[in-house]
Amino acid sequence: MQIQSSSHVHGAHALQGPYSARSQAARPQFSVTGMDDQLDISAAAQAAIEQAEMGDVRTDLVARIKNEIAAGTYETADKLDAALERLLDDVA
Repeated sequence: MQIQSSSHVHGAHALQGPYSARSQAARPQFSVTGMDDQLDISAAAQAAIEQAEMGDVRTDLVARIKNEIAAGTYETADKLDAALERLLDDVA
């Protein structure tokens, strides 16, 4: 996508063109040596992982909800209304 100004945006272009070919020497070279990947897990996520490892997960409830979601029966008008009410209570 090319952005010419704030009022004109081009759509997607094909991979083959209209770009000009650059030589390999003209392309910037990046080096990632000395950089290590890092994963930060929040305390809440760590607690959930620990609970799952200890067997505190209600597998019967999880299985029932997965089946309801797959069948398309999990989200009902009553559940959506209750969720909306809780959201509005939190916002207000």
